Amino acid sequence: MSEKKEIEIMQSVYDKNDEVAKKINSSLTKRGIFAINVMGSPGAGKTSTLIEIIKKLKNIKPYVIEGDIEADYDTKTLLSLGVETVQINTGGACHLDSPMIGDAVEKLNIKEGILFIENIGNLVCPAEFQIGEHAKMLISTVTEGSDKPYKYPLAFEKADIIILNKCDLLPYVDFDENFFMNGVRALNKKAPVIKVSCKTGEGFDQVISWITEKINS
Repeated sequence: MSEKKEIEIMQSVYDKNDEVAKKINSSLTKRGIFAINVMGSPGAGKTSTLIEIIKKLKNIKPYVIEGDIEADYDTKTLLSLGVETVQINTGGACHLDSPMIGDAVEKLNIKEGILFIENIGNLVCPAEFQIGEHAKMLISTVTEGSDKPYKYPLAFEKADIIILNKCDLLPYVDFDENFFMNGVRALNKKAPVIKVSCKTGEGFDQVISWITEKINS
């Protein structure tokens, strides 16, 4: 008698997500829409940074998909500023996935411009999932400490641009910029690191230049 063998075939949990993400990316690209996945920890100032960026955008229509576990305070703020925004509440999930983004993109009915996707406040899970974006923007902050690249390497490794926020507080916090940059460059040689302050407006012209260059490339 032949010996029976049981073969288990496993499919990556990322396969379906990545398949949908590719379709979203392709659709946005064909319509001339540049999408940025905005990542950062809770309190890093993701929404405040987006508001400063949007204020300085010229001749580029902005749209926002706002991700939170619960509540919609940031969406209300953006809507009050005239920014077309859709809220996603995950109800506990620590990241946005591409099916969620696909539904939100349909609701926004984007014609052209730039789409910012503010991910859940988390330095781990959002970096693992493609959601149809063209670029990943990581927002870190001096108040978090200079060890974040060492503790959360994947987010820094995957980032296309790293924004160091709240730099107006540098004189008042214990932040080792050299240590931070050494950690960043050990993981990511190419991503620009731009120091900004939402209070003073420092650095945002450089961010706009980077975005404009990416859109036109």
